[in-house]
Amino acid sequence: MSYTVPAATTIGHVHLKVSDLQRSLDFYCGLLGFELMTKFGDQAAFISAGGYHHHIGLNTWHSKGMPPAPEHAAGLYHVAILYPTRKDLAEIYKRLTGAGVAFTGFADHGVSEALYLNDPDLNGLELYWDRPRDQWPKDENGEFTMYTHRLNLSDLLQELNG
Repeated sequence: MSYTVPAATTIGHVHLKVSDLQRSLDFYCGLLGFELMTKFGDQAAFISAGGYHHHIGLNTWHSKGMPPAPEHAAGLYHVAILYPTRKDLAEIYKRLTGAGVAFTGFADHGVSEALYLNDPDLNGLELYWDRPRDQWPKDENGEFTMYTHRLNLSDLLQELNG
């Protein structure tokens, strides 16, 4: 029997294995700006945006002091963090650039614009914003289509000027 997940379904949170909890908190809270909601000693923490119980869980239960997962193995490719506006994406780009963070890529996907980087444990992150649906590119049949073009970072930064 066919089943389609309800349209209002969302992904609630992600829980990441990290090697050093404080280092991860410094990155996710200190640099990206998430709020610490609760902490369980030096083993786990739950962080969020806007006071939600948690968007990201961080733990060292099976990973304390361990190296990053191998790049060429099954597992999580990246966590995508959706920013509400293009200006918000420009602000985090400027903040991270000012802090000397290394990016792994930048893309305009037609439906969204994205910044790619790694956290301290080399977990991949995509920081992005979605264009309004009426601006999504469509093919000759009227179906939305995605692509990967180079993101114009100078244009993105113009969001901060007005």
